[in-house]
Amino acid sequence: MNTAELIYQGELRTSLKHIRSGQEIITDAPIDNHGKGEAFSPTDLVGAAFLSCMTTVMGIAANTHGIDLSGLEGTVVKHMAANPRRISALEVDLYFLLMYNEHDQKIIEHTARTCPVALSLHPDLVQTIRFHYGKSKNG
Repeated sequence: MNTAELIYQGELRTSLKHIRSGQEIITDAPIDNHGKGEAFSPTDLVGAAFLSCMTTVMGIAANTHGIDLSGLEGTVVKHMAANPRRISALEVDLYFLLMYNEHDQKIIEHTARTCPVALSLHPDLVQTIRFHYGKSKNG
C-alpha cells in the first residue's frame, strides 16, 4: 500500500496526502531555490522528520523505562551545501524541563542518536544533537 500521494500544484508547490490518515502537507521550493518559501521545503521536511523521529522514539523509550519527558521541546537547523545541492548538516537542540540521572540521560541520548531517520541519513551528513537538561527552549 502507498504511504503518500502527491499532486503537483504548479509554481514549485506540491500537496502530499498521507494515505492512512488523510492528513495533508504542502511543500514549496525555498526562496533561495526559485520558490516562494511559503511552506516547508522538501529538505525542511527531512530536518523536521529527523527531529520528530528522535522525540517519538525517545517517548517510546521513556514509556518503557518510566522516564517523564513532560515539557520536552526541540529545534532543528538545516544547512545546505552546493555542488551538488544537498543537506550538509542538521543541528538539533532538545530542551528538557526536568533533570535526569546519568542512567536516564544515557537512555535518552542513545535513543535519539539511533532513531530510524538518523540511521537512514547519508554518513556524510553531519548530525549535531545537543541535549539541554533543566532548561526550556526560551531560557
